[in-house]
Amino acid sequence: MAIRNLLTRKTLATSPLGMLGFRSLKTFSLPDLPYDYGALEPAISGEIMQLHHQKHHQTYITNYNKALEQLDDAMSKGDASTVVKLQSAIKFNGGGHVNHSIFWKNLAPIREGGGEPPKGSLGWAIDNNFGSLETLIQKMNAEGAALQGSGWVVSSLWLGVDKELKHLVVESTGNQDPLVTKGPSLIPLLGIDVWEHAYYLQYKNVKPDYLKNIWKVMNWKYASDVYDKECPES
Repeated sequence: MAIRNLLTRKTLATSPLGMLGFRSLKTFSLPDLPYDYGALEPAISGEIMQLHHQKHHQTYITNYNKALEQLDDAMSKGDASTVVKLQSAIKFNGGGHVNHSIFWKNLAPIREGGGEPPKGSLGWAIDNNFGSLETLIQKMNAEGAALQGSGWVVSSLWLGVDKELKHLVVESTGNQDPLVTKGPSLIPLLGIDVWEHAYYLQYKNVKPDYLKNIWKVMNWKYASDVYDKECPES
């Protein structure tokens, strides 16, 4: 994730809340996509990718940076009430930035390996935990298709690994919560954005078609690299 420093601010002393202050305020910027907006077609249209990246992801970053600046100011003043009030905005917008930054890496054009099934240790782990890759995909598609409305209850479906138990899990998170909110040892391998902004322009209300087609551009190589890093063979 791209990070930039604002003009260096004064070092903050330990706040009345017992929180250690920042040496300087760091803010975030929109990461570049590793492919062109139209590179995932026909699975995901270039129009959706551009809007999703430039508008939705950028909005999370803008609001996240604003909340961080307000937090910095509140902490410098010892304003505990404002610090507490800002936590929900920081969690929602920061989570939106974290989740989308992972989501872009979870996708790849077909000509660059998108949709190719996982191999090696992750492929074996999927078979061991779910029976087969097809069973895993069916499970995640069924959970995603069962979500009603605009996805306000659940915003992301995740395949993750519990790095302590070395066990794969399928989880869902709402309101842009990162997977770590489901457990401190959970590491996201791949996620599917199921908010309407991720598919509606192309698929309208037929969410199952979106869920079926997104696997055609799933970047299993990225997921495998993360799995191997978090769960190296002993």
